Amino acid sequence: MKSQHLYLTGYRGCGKSSVAKQLAEQLDLPCVDLDDLIESEAGCSITEIFEAEGESGFRERESQALLTLSDSPSHVIALGGGAILRAANRTVIAATGWCVWLDADPKVIAERLAGDDSTGARRPSLTGMSPTDEIVAVMSQREPLYRQAADYSIDTTHRSISEISLEVAAAFRGL
Repeated sequence: MKSQHLYLTGYRGCGKSSVAKQLAEQLDLPCVDLDDLIESEAGCSITEIFEAEGESGFRERESQALLTLSDSPSHVIALGGGAILRAANRTVIAATGWCVWLDADPKVIAERLAGDDSTGARRPSLTGMSPTDEIVAVMSQREPLYRQAADYSIDTTHRSISEISLEVAAAFRGL
């Protein structure tokens, strides 16, 4: 198998960051959360980037971080939920790795996000709608792009992080 990245995509709350950490251990690869990298480089939260630069400023930072990271040795990379919005990002992902779409029921995602104390501080509302309505609306817009970017997909609704990471690792090793 050629050296390549293992990308995880999907809406926030689908398990990308948690699965990426376990996968990195199982596959003995470094792990990077793209949102964490962007915040570290910016010295502030995603919400603060949105406030100062708007969504377009954040997306530009996201594209640049992805491009830089894609040129490094193999990693497990948890993408931000909107990283697939730009065609150039989807091209980079397809050219430099194997992409897994983690999906889940919107109600379960809303419950997961409500239980995550960092969500409000780190992740801005994208629509101003109620959390569940926003999840349904944004996921329906992004679904074709997640589907296009993905080489493999898993519904994480009723699965543990361990079950998901074991399945993904087995599929990735089988490439």
